[in-house]
Amino acid sequence: MRVGLLIYGSLDAISGGFLYDRKLVEYLQRQGDKVEVISLEWRSYPHHLLDNFSPALYRRLVNLDVDILLQDELAHPSLFLTNRRLKDQVIYPIVSIVHHLRVSEIHPRFVLRLYHQIERAYLRTNDGYIFNSQTTREVVHALAGSSLKPYTVAYPGGQFGPEIDYGEIIARAHQAGPLKLLFIGNLIPRKSLHTLLDALETLPPGTATLTVVGGYLSDSKYGREMINRMKKFSHENSQWDCTTYLGVLPAEKLAEVLRAHHVIAVPSAYEGYGIVYLEGMGYGLPAIATNRGAAGEIITHNRHGFLLPPDDPAALAGTIQKLAANRDLLAELSLAARRRYLEHPTWEQTGYTIRQYLQNLATRRFTVV
Repeated sequence: MRVGLLIYGSLDAISGGFLYDRKLVEYLQRQGDKVEVISLEWRSYPHHLLDNFSPALYRRLVNLDVDILLQDELAHPSLFLTNRRLKDQVIYPIVSIVHHLRVSEIHPRFVLRLYHQIERAYLRTNDGYIFNSQTTREVVHALAGSSLKPYTVAYPGGQFGPEIDYGEIIARAHQAGPLKLLFIGNLIPRKSLHTLLDALETLPPGTATLTVVGGYLSDSKYGREMINRMKKFSHENSQWDCTTYLGVLPAEKLAEVLRAHHVIAVPSAYEGYGIVYLEGMGYGLPAIATNRGAAGEIITHNRHGFLLPPDDPAALAGTIQKLAANRDLLAELSLAARRRYLEHPTWEQTGYTIRQYLQNLATRRFTVV
């Protein structure tokens, strides 16, 4: 099977969505499929809209020698008109890999209306969809406004396959000292590191520590503000090691960090899935997430972790304090989190599901009008 994949930037970019795309490409190539990656330069949203009038992009897509074209939905601004032009010129189906929608994020109302129109127009040009969760499927269905075309729901697998003993998990939970929280994610407003810091600052000294792993763009005002805020907080509480920023880590080092913490805490305003929770649960870390988005498809509240309202520092602080004070509860949740991870599909199973779907779609070679 010959497959095209259109993305922004590089497959090596650090995010759950790019990890998903990368794992899929690796699986397809292992099965003997040929994958051609079409990479568009990261630019501003208005500049991406201009891609729809690019003769070079149009010619490249028209001349693709593929059985099917995958498009990361993140690239929809460049394609909502381009795909319409392609419909009469190509025989390959166009399938969108949807991780989460831009309209599910927080934006000013007038901008959100524009995003709504463009994203809906794009989704209606697709011949099929690959969804990372049932929640994403439901959101797309609501936005597209018509019956969904052929789709598959293929959950991300766990990035790591750690060997960790239940005895180690229990012993870690009962370690003396503060509760060790771990935040993993890019420093962007949607991930809500600010809410976690708001909560931490209200707790009695020594209740919890926070380690932050993730990157941010050099021109990111939010990223700089979060780093400066952590430094200020640590300076004001110099008697204990309350916050640590580690930046972006290689997989081996990240595995060590995961093993050394108690809880994965990423109170995102919205997650189309949330691979990071699953990764933490693989090491027996209960997850603190929010009840907006698909985290509930991974985490059962009060069993594998907690699903809290978004932007609620008080609820977050109360949960942290409860876990810090009740290490038997922490151990119980930690073991349940590990078991939940072991029940989850592997990346190999995810790749198999998607490939079966693509083979079926490619052989049909239909055109939706």
